[in-house]
Amino acid sequence: MPLFPPHRPSGADVPVVAAKIVPPQLRTPRPAAWWIMPITLLVGGVVGGVAWLLLAAGWSAAEATIRQGAVQTALAAGAGVGAAITLMLAFRRQRHQEHTAHVTAYLAERNAALAEQVADNTKYDATERRVTDLYTKAAEQLGHDKAAVRLAGLYALERLAQDNPPHRQTIINLICAYLRMPYTPPKVAHAPNPERDRKVALRAARRRHQAARAGILLLAEPASRQESGGQEGELQVRLTAQRILSVHLRDDRPADQPSTLPAAPAFWEGMSLDLTGATLIDFNLTNGRVTDAGFERAVFYEDTVFRGTAFTGAARFYEATFREIAWFDKATFAEVADFVRATFCKHAGFDKATFAETARFGEVTFAGEAGFRMATFRSVARFEAAAFTEDAWFFGATFAERAWFDKVIFAGNVWSNRMVVVDPAAAHVWPDGWRLETTPDGTSHLAQEEVGSGLAQNS
Repeated sequence: MPLFPPHRPSGADVPVVAAKIVPPQLRTPRPAAWWIMPITLLVGGVVGGVAWLLLAAGWSAAEATIRQGAVQTALAAGAGVGAAITLMLAFRRQRHQEHTAHVTAYLAERNAALAEQVADNTKYDATERRVTDLYTKAAEQLGHDKAAVRLAGLYALERLAQDNPPHRQTIINLICAYLRMPYTPPKVAHAPNPERDRKVALRAARRRHQAARAGILLLAEPASRQESGGQEGELQVRLTAQRILSVHLRDDRPADQPSTLPAAPAFWEGMSLDLTGATLIDFNLTNGRVTDAGFERAVFYEDTVFRGTAFTGAARFYEATFREIAWFDKATFAEVADFVRATFCKHAGFDKATFAETARFGEVTFAGEAGFRMATFRSVARFEAAAFTEDAWFFGATFAERAWFDKVIFAGNVWSNRMVVVDPAAAHVWPDGWRLETTPDGTSHLAQEEVGSGLAQNS
């Protein structure tokens, strides 16, 4: 079974070839004897009667003249009937010739269409076989032990997806599967380990001492580059795979009118990502547009950028770890945004982000500054048991429905000035010391009653 199942177009794209050409049904002509024979008998009777009249004797001259005129009239009528019969026979013959020509043209047209369909299907099958072969070879290259060959496989997959839109999601899935494979970045693999380095140095010193006592000259050992080089090569392969995703999921059209303007040729629309448990380095999806996005338990090294990204489906970052700065400013989440138990080791920026459905930040650890300036929560916002170890910025944030901040820990200052609560009567759960204030214009804002305990007074 091929690794890359061929994509079959719909019936509107490739018509089904009929197994047998059936010409239009023609009415079987009736035998002509049923009307030719009576007319023949009638004409014969008329001719016989005329002959009898002509041969009869004892007529006067006047009667003979009158009868002769009647006979001539009858013969003329008979000739007219014969002419009509001849015309009917000619019409019948012409009709059958036209039907024969029609059937012949119909069969010729259908045979030409059949031949064209067979040619199209043959071309389509050849194209699909070629795509399958290219996909199989590229997939095999991704399993090669040399980084250069794996890079060639990625570039081949990218070109294959660009030229064959129906297969783009399958190729995206393959690239995501490659990124989900276990991997340790070089910096982490060579993290300082004083105890290990001390043991390695002692072993080397012991070998030099023993060689000196035996009078043996030791040659300098070449530095082992296999492990480091292999990891560096794999790093380049993974960065290339991430770049392919970033380039082809980037949509630079204005967010308010993406469907009215033509998309760039490099943009692959309607793609979903499954990077569950993946190790991602310097991941950048600025202005990206994805449907379903799965980043559960993913680990992001270096800065992570989702600035302006539109998640048209569910966005799942459950238990994800962001080791450096994470930018989600101006991102839009059309469905559920799940960040439960995620860890932000440094700054987390959600400024001007829009959450159309439930935003889940329960038990999230914000080890650095957390920014939700001017963010919009159109549905439920859940921050229960979240921990903010540094300043938390909710300046100008809008909560349209329920907001749950129960058991939240604020170790730094909280800047909540100009927070807007659209429905003050909803079942909100606010941190201790927070209260709702109604302004003269009828809107409700969140304020803090006291300064201290890590809270910054509303201004």
